[in-house]
Amino acid sequence: MQKKLPLDKEYNYFISNQNELVKRYNKKILIIRGNSVVGSYRTFETAYKNAAKKYPLGTFLIQECVAGEKAYTTYCYSPRIKF
Repeated sequence: MQKKLPLDKEYNYFISNQNELVKRYNKKILIIRGNSVVGSYRTFETAYKNAAKKYPLGTFLIQECVAGEKAYTTYCYSPRIKF
């Protein structure tokens, strides 16, 4: 049995509903908690700032809402980590 990863539920919700979400939120940045969109924004920064004010970190997914497999890759960064 495959180990369940954090935010699997949110990511699977996006993948399962991608076509409908793109029709409604095309090119927006979504905040997803559980099985629902709780916010949509124009930039990742705005999405993150608003979500972090409302929800504990690690309890929401920030997802670019675009069609196709491009949406399956997510880039993450932390201001605390420098390379």
